[in-house]
Amino acid sequence: MRQLPEADRDAIRIAQDPKFPRWLEQITATGGCSHPVHLSGSTTTLDGTTGEIIHHYDTRNEPGERLLVRCRNRRATVCPACSRLHAGDTFHLVRAGLLGGKNVPGVVRHRPRLFVTLTAPSFGPLHRAGELCRPRRDGGTCEHGRPLGCGAVHAPDAPVVGQPLCADCYDYTAHVLWHAHASKLWDRFVIDVRRRLASSVGLVQSRFAQHARLSFARVAEYQKRAAVHLHAIVRLDGPDGPDDEPPAWGSVDRLTDAVRASAGRVLVRTPYSPAVGELELRWGAQLDVRPLHADGDGPDDDAVAAYVAKYVTKGASETGAGTDHPLTTWHDIDTASVSEHVRTLMRTCWRLGGLPEYEPLRLRTWTHTLGYRGHILTKSRAYSTTYAALRTERANHMGHADMPGDTFDTVTERHWRYVGSGHTPGAALIAAGVAEDIATNREIARDRCEVPR
Repeated sequence: MRQLPEADRDAIRIAQDPKFPRWLEQITATGGCSHPVHLSGSTTTLDGTTGEIIHHYDTRNEPGERLLVRCRNRRATVCPACSRLHAGDTFHLVRAGLLGGKNVPGVVRHRPRLFVTLTAPSFGPLHRAGELCRPRRDGGTCEHGRPLGCGAVHAPDAPVVGQPLCADCYDYTAHVLWHAHASKLWDRFVIDVRRRLASSVGLVQSRFAQHARLSFARVAEYQKRAAVHLHAIVRLDGPDGPDDEPPAWGSVDRLTDAVRASAGRVLVRTPYSPAVGELELRWGAQLDVRPLHADGDGPDDDAVAAYVAKYVTKGASETGAGTDHPLTTWHDIDTASVSEHVRTLMRTCWRLGGLPEYEPLRLRTWTHTLGYRGHILTKSRAYSTTYAALRTERANHMGHADMPGDTFDTVTERHWRYVGSGHTPGAALIAAGVAEDIATNREIARDRCEVPR
């Protein structure tokens, strides 16, 4: 036993515990979560009229007198099991807004719908993959003595791809401040789309909500250059949302024109800084607007939902554009496992965060995401269902929700407290095996469903 690794010895100790079967049930119930939350307490359901106890649960009979629940972390680098579950929830959330289901009517598939990609502007020339990187006949160098072009052919996974040709020429300040204002730029974009739709049909802009509603879901993704761009599904409904038909003037072409015009028009001005000045921040020139058609002529709805769900589980560290944990000191930046380009962005974020005019942006708090502080996925209220509703539905399906007998005349008393989190080395080993088995079983089930009959 002494010659075995610590994790193996700990796993054997856990397996020899008389309550191991129940502990394994808990681990399986969490899907093999890598960092479960440990709770202690009880739940008692009483008859509201008589006070009779209908159901009582207490962790005193559990292994270690605690209950394990999922950490629900969306990042695959932190918890693969919970990230897979989160990706599945995101897929259904986005798909419901495209095709219906989850209390969203199926007629939404016939509404004007677009798949839009908005990018960050250029902050300086970068190395690119594909054919010749940046060929220049006249050669030439920048003011810092570095070549203005690059005649190499880089592989897509080459470390140099996404790195600036000259770090001194690259506008790191604008890059960080654009990240810090990206969510505000999106909000103004949505408002301007509504205004342009109203103006295009002669409506007073303040009356748009009485005729139509713009619904959306969007996800943020880091590019190779460590700049965020946004993928969004935009849908036009009637004023009451998914249950209401859009007005007769609502068409894909009119919505497309409004999106293109707004993407090129909206801007956000940064607070004035004696060190930086005032910057005007806009969307990049690369704009992709694709209509989604119910007859299948265009991107497949399921593929779009899967595409969005895939990026929800990716953290900054997985894309090489930051870290998944906050950085609290300048030394943390020096020791972060990132490229020099990303490290310079972090340092810029930290320096700008020390200026009083940028204090509301909380740049030092968001140094690990290069200043970007928006949620990875954002949707409008009427787009589709919610994560909470999906989790409740899953709990009901698996029998983890309140008892079927619970009605309006019952009273539930809950007393819970946090007592810890994570796994011991042996428990982590067992949980990883459970998570792998569940993932394998899902893959097998999916392959069976895809076999032609």
